[in-house]
Order: sequence, then C-alpha cells, then structure tokens
Amino acid sequence: MISALGIKTARLTTPRPGDIFLWLATAFPVMLVIALIVAILSSVPAHADETVSDSCGGKNLMAELQKSDPAKYASILADGDKVANGKGIFWKIEKTGLQPSWLLGTMHVSDTRVTTMPKGAAEASAAADTIIVESDEILDDKKAAAALFINPQLTMLPNGGTIGQHLSTEDNARLEAALKQRGVPLAAVSHMQPWLISSSFQMTGCEIRRKASGVKFLDQKLAADASASGKQVKGLETLAEQAKAMSDLPIELHLKSLLQTLELGDKINDINETMTDLYLTGNIGAIMPMLKDVDPDQTLSDDDASAFEQRIILDRNKVMAERAAPILAKGNVFMAVGALHLAGDQGLVTLLRKQGFTVTAVN
Repeated sequence: MISALGIKTARLTTPRPGDIFLWLATAFPVMLVIALIVAILSSVPAHADETVSDSCGGKNLMAELQKSDPAKYASILADGDKVANGKGIFWKIEKTGLQPSWLLGTMHVSDTRVTTMPKGAAEASAAADTIIVESDEILDDKKAAAALFINPQLTMLPNGGTIGQHLSTEDNARLEAALKQRGVPLAAVSHMQPWLISSSFQMTGCEIRRKASGVKFLDQKLAADASASGKQVKGLETLAEQAKAMSDLPIELHLKSLLQTLELGDKINDINETMTDLYLTGNIGAIMPMLKDVDPDQTLSDDDASAFEQRIILDRNKVMAERAAPILAKGNVFMAVGALHLAGDQGLVTLLRKQGFTVTAVN
C-alpha cells in the first residue's frame, strides 16, 4: 500500500495501494462508518444462528508465516523495527510543572482483548480530569449519523448517482452478493460514496454484529465511561471533518479500493486477527509491513497511495496535535486515538515532542 518502506526517513510505512482500506482499522475513524452502516444494519433482522462473540474465526498470518517462511517473517519484523516510535501503544506525556498525561493508541473495535487496556491505562483514564478522543460525537451514534446526513455531499454520490453507475455489471453483481452476505441490501447503500461502502468491508462480520447489538468499541467505551463519571470529554475532530478527508480524494481511487476489498472476502478475518495480535503486543510498526505481504497486487498508483497517506493520516496528525496542545497544557489528560496515528516521524508521538513534551513508552 506504500511506495516504499520509508526506512531512510523512518516514516510510518506508506500504504500500498492494494491495502488502503485495511489501514482504516487503526488509522481512519471507523466510528464514522459505524454511525452510518450500523444504522442500516439495525433495520435488518439478524439470522437466528448468528451469535455475538469475540471470536471472528480468523487465523494469525504472522504465526503461519513464521513456520512457512521464516526469512520473510523476520524481514517484516525488521521493517517494523525501523518505524519511528513503532513499539508501544501506551505512552506517558510529561512537561515540567504539569501533572503527567497519557496517550493510548487504539483499535476502533469492540473485541474484549482490545477493550481490556494495557497495564496502567485503565487506572490512568480513571484518574484523568479530561478524556480526549478523535471525535466526541461517538457518544451518540444516532446524532452522529444524523449530523452527517445533513451534509450529504460528504457521504453521498452527487446528483442522485448510484454506485452501480460507476461499476461494470459484473462488479456490481459482486458487490451486491458481498453486501447480501452481511445482511445489507444494495439499495440501502447504493447512493453512498464508494469509500464509505468499502470501509464497511474492513470490519469483520462478527465486529459488525457486536456493534449492531450495542457493544461499544474501545474509544467509545472510554468516552462513555468518562461522560458517565462527570469527566470532560474532548474531541479533536468532527465526524464531518473526517468524512471530508475521505471525500476529498478522487472517486477513482475509492472505486479501485472497493473492488479490492471484495477480492479479499473472508480473508479479512485473518487480517483482523493478525492486526489485533500485533496491536496487543505493541508492535504497531510491523502492521503496515505485514499488510504489504497480504496482497501483492497493486492497481493504484504510488501518487494515489501518497495522496491517501497525506490526507487521511499526516494531515490529520497535525490537526490532532494542534488541537490537543491546549488541552494537554492543563495536565492530567488521557488521550486515545487510532494507533497508527502515533508512529512515524510525522506521528503524534513525534509531534508532541516537538511541542516540548517528553513522551515515553509505558511497559
């Protein structure tokens, strides 16, 4: 998904074109997709044999690779080691004269392995005066979805267009079949922009069912618990701003990404399991090198991939750092954002250090 590993610059690996949608799990605000897609799913009756559980049936691709190709396995880990601040999801933020604050990299999922935070994080969030999340609008899914639909240009195709008008007959049939497997009729999403439809596929079926049943993902749980206890909850972005970041990119890029999500099919369960395992071990730097190995095909240009990285990751990193600064300046803050926003030489850890904070990995 990236043009190069970024070894010389120690940047977070740029997304390779074929894997753009996979980055969304930890980088793009999946809560935006949740607010819209779950609203659709909630109106679709669940099948009697569906259960809500943590197991999505995926296998760890890295564990398999360690056995089948030890050299490639070692290469992926080595590439991850070269990513600046790529080790650790829980960080301490300090500045002279202030109470320490904390930074947690999250996955926007409801898997209890993820919602059970690393040692010390639960205590830090409980003791903090203020909780920062990407968007405080995640406290109310329905209001968030309503706010987005007020600005249809951010989420809907222009002039009443449909996704079928941008796809071949064969590809449209593939999309309809894939949506049907998830209990979503094509008509329910046909007017949505392709990035929004594509984003919904990066969530595993069991994750969608958990969310549809009301189980909170990590960021949402942190915000809800803080609000219930009377703490201040601050958002760094609005969902409209997050949607604009995606809608600013060319529709051609999103259409290609959508078609590639369909090709992966059930393999998303394996990818999710592998990403979760790397996340739980704190090896954020290895996530992108691992994803590069999942799908070697590239149908998007390096320019497209770079544009995606710039608009969805790097630009938002700067906004988050700037808006977090005056809040962190008061001390005793617990900040939780997607884990891939932390790593790299333009990630939040680096940007906060440039603001004069000492940022140190915990555990």
